[in-house]
Amino acid sequence: MTNHPPVKILLVEAIHEVAKEKLESEGFQVTLLSHSPDESELIKLSKEFQVLGIRSKTNLTEYFLKLNNHLLAIGTFCIGTNQVDLEKSNHLGIPVFNAPYSNTRSVAELVISEIIALSRQLGDRNSGAHKGEWIKSAVGSREVRGKTLGIIGYGHIGSQLSVLAESLGLRVIFFDVVKKLPLGNAIAMSTIEDVLSQADFVSLHVPETAQTKDMIGERELTLMKPSSYLINASRGTVVVIDALVAKLKEKHIAGAAIDVFPLEPASNKEKFQSPLQGMSNVILTPHIGGSTEEAQYNIGVEVAISLSQYIKNGSTTGAVNFPNVDLPVHKGCRRILNVHKNEPGVLGEINNIVSKNGANILGQYLATDASIGYMVMDLEKAEATRVATEIEKLNRSIKTRIVI
Repeated sequence: MTNHPPVKILLVEAIHEVAKEKLESEGFQVTLLSHSPDESELIKLSKEFQVLGIRSKTNLTEYFLKLNNHLLAIGTFCIGTNQVDLEKSNHLGIPVFNAPYSNTRSVAELVISEIIALSRQLGDRNSGAHKGEWIKSAVGSREVRGKTLGIIGYGHIGSQLSVLAESLGLRVIFFDVVKKLPLGNAIAMSTIEDVLSQADFVSLHVPETAQTKDMIGERELTLMKPSSYLINASRGTVVVIDALVAKLKEKHIAGAAIDVFPLEPASNKEKFQSPLQGMSNVILTPHIGGSTEEAQYNIGVEVAISLSQYIKNGSTTGAVNFPNVDLPVHKGCRRILNVHKNEPGVLGEINNIVSKNGANILGQYLATDASIGYMVMDLEKAEATRVATEIEKLNRSIKTRIVI
């Protein structure tokens, strides 16, 4: 059973300093690393820490999690959580928190800038001017007003992009696998094919899943207008790069802006290579959609707050792999947090322990998912340690600790 304090937290991948400051202000011991450790280094490091904070480059596999089932929580200081084995962390009683909103505006603004840059061929004109070339021509250069933007994935970023695009005079259509309320004058399409065939600009905003892998390949690109543009600021596995290269060479696609790639360097020191390099009217950026000072600051604050609330209070609001419980502040009591297998009779066993020890329950909360139950119990201080120790010994208990 793990007691608090002190809790030691490891943050890697140059997470914004504000996260360290905010967590330290809550009394935690925080170590901040600027790089993404490989699995062997991270395994050695993580033994000393109870909480781990990562960004998109650090992969937490089933193997890693098995060796580090002592972790209380994991923070992914980004939107995506596919770099963590969420099912295994759930089974081990480790909630994973992310920042689903904090870089929304940054990504949307990047896409807007790319829409205009592609339509005006700014990348090629800029590089030509730097080389002394004077490419003053209106051929192939168009306004975006009156054109159609097709958004695939109408979540936080897609819907924000929709609003910004309409302010520029773009018509917006979108497709999402889940029914979404259109914002402004945006129009929902019934199929992805409808978006691809009608849009002048296609922007992708989907998560990395088995369903979205290679979602845009030769067939989908063929459906697009010969004068259209593809923008991908979602996940690198969504677009088949070789198919995109072929369509660009055929002049079937007028240009592309790609911010994410199937294979990306692990650090700024590694060399980046892509078949798209050197192609006309193709903007390549190094996964910087959410890389603004504002976004990284907001992400640091958002995830740090989630981690702090869980460690100090037990609240799991916003956890992506865990039953969500928004708990009141506990005063004048000891709070027991217990993760157990979601099987019949466990809560009865826990309550029998409470009864046997003559403990007085001041508050009790339970939330479940398909695999686990998350039970929170406020007890008078005298009996809490004894009760928690017995709960932890139950065969179906996964993780138990006391919040002091």
